[in-house]
Amino acid sequence: MKYQFTTLVSHKAALMCWPARVLNEEVCLPAAVIKKSALENNILWMQRYADARGVSLAPHGKTTMTPGIFRRQQEAGAWAIGVGTPWQAGVALASGIRRVLMANQLIGGANMLLVSRLKQHYRQADYLCCVDSLSNAQTLSAFFTQRGQTLDVLVELGVADGRCGCRTAEQALTLAEAISRLPGLRLRGLELYEGVLHGDNPQPAVEALLADAARLACRMAELVDGEFLLTGAGSVWYDVVCNVWLAATKPDNCRIAIRPGCYITLDAGIYQQAQQALVERDHIAGDLGGSLASALELVALVQSVPEAGRAVVNIGKRDSAFDAGLPQPVAHYRAGKALPLTPGSVASVGMMDQHCMLTFLPGSDLQVGDILVFSTSHPCLTFDKWKTLLLVDDDYCVIEELESAF
Repeated sequence: MKYQFTTLVSHKAALMCWPARVLNEEVCLPAAVIKKSALENNILWMQRYADARGVSLAPHGKTTMTPGIFRRQQEAGAWAIGVGTPWQAGVALASGIRRVLMANQLIGGANMLLVSRLKQHYRQADYLCCVDSLSNAQTLSAFFTQRGQTLDVLVELGVADGRCGCRTAEQALTLAEAISRLPGLRLRGLELYEGVLHGDNPQPAVEALLADAARLACRMAELVDGEFLLTGAGSVWYDVVCNVWLAATKPDNCRIAIRPGCYITLDAGIYQQAQQALVERDHIAGDLGGSLASALELVALVQSVPEAGRAVVNIGKRDSAFDAGLPQPVAHYRAGKALPLTPGSVASVGMMDQHCMLTFLPGSDLQVGDILVFSTSHPCLTFDKWKTLLLVDDDYCVIEELESAF
């Protein structure tokens, strides 16, 4: 029996009145909020960056899975929205997105059938996915030929010990040649994700992979009719991707598309650090004017101060990313008014499903019922814990409820 939601609220950060101000406890807390000013700034900054570099922007939508954000990105000039699964592709297309780049393999009968139906329903939209094996290509060819459809594909180039992708340029070229002969498939170009390369100094390895890809693209070019798509770049190395590929010899009529995702709300952790490093090494980003800003926050209540120097707040692993650092308090409110919060005076030290444990220094005035605002690290794993996020102004007044599709 399908579960029917019959309570008075439809999501865990429900508004109790309209208009509603989060800091006045007119919203059920905890809540995930997105600052409208920062969100709009980030969308425009990254689009300006792509335009300044002369590349296309295909932001990875799996970060937010929020149709209202997808549409804002497309309206600002995004060439495509990137996704990771057929389901995510369907969400993007249903949101009005005109081009979806699934940077992943399409496998499994039900998944192929879903894509077939999406292609039939959204006939004017452009859908691309990746292939890294002949067996997958042959399966896709048979499936879509039988349905009288053509599937647009990109060969994926990977690295040893990475995730998907052909492990050598020769393997990738051989696969591209096979795809060019298979009915029901249309080769569109080459895809990679350099973010799988790690280590103390991964940049040389990233640059080597990108250079290999550019040379491979030239060898593949005669197999592609029309525009050749060369795409890569997550949220850490998009400047390096631009630098290497723009300087390299490429196929004629080559479109370079970068796919950062976490820039959309940035964070106060790993992606803030990555963006700072990028601006320091890339004069174009530094000269562009403005900067990305942290837009996603968690607003929570102090629910217990059980002993000196310790407090418990009502957020937990079901509300926030915790894989790349715990959420940390950045603002303190009582009765809707801001109180001083010295950096480092209150800190998260542990988290359970619904509880976050804090330590605080002597002199810190934390009381049960106070509101704390938290920054997070790694936005992907905070977004996926919320059915609805609240778009707010700088005074935390709710402007819009943004539904996600996780």
